[in-house]
Amino acid sequence: MTAVAKRIALIAHDEKKLEMLEWVEHNRAALRPHRLWATGTTGRVIAERCPDLALTRLKSGPLGGDQQVGAMIATGEIDALFFFIDPMSPQPHDVDVKALTRLSTLYNIPTAHNRATADFLITSPLFATSYTPQLPDLEAYVQRLVKVR
Repeated sequence: MTAVAKRIALIAHDEKKLEMLEWVEHNRAALRPHRLWATGTTGRVIAERCPDLALTRLKSGPLGGDQQVGAMIATGEIDALFFFIDPMSPQPHDVDVKALTRLSTLYNIPTAHNRATADFLITSPLFATSYTPQLPDLEAYVQRLVKVR
């Protein structure tokens, strides 16, 4: 298997931003060959401490950044999603979070919602090599019959 740069999205709720930053710093060498996108403040925090990473900042999650990542997943522009979710705090954009989780599941994107899962993903032999996920066949859904009055 040949090494290939992955396209990775990084998102963290406010109470998980420090944990995400520590994880990125700990895995800096493994992340360096890849292209990274991060929502708003998460991206700012990472860029300040890790300027050597190829990071593009998107809008803040509640201001549309989650949808930007979702659109990138739907168009095949993201290979992995690391989204550290805070399960103890209510999120004003919870519907956006659910939509993003749904899209990553639908398009078979490896997703980590916590550090343990992120550690498993980044240490997988597939992380740094060529991998083509099995995409769902959505043609039957797209071509379904609908009643129109």
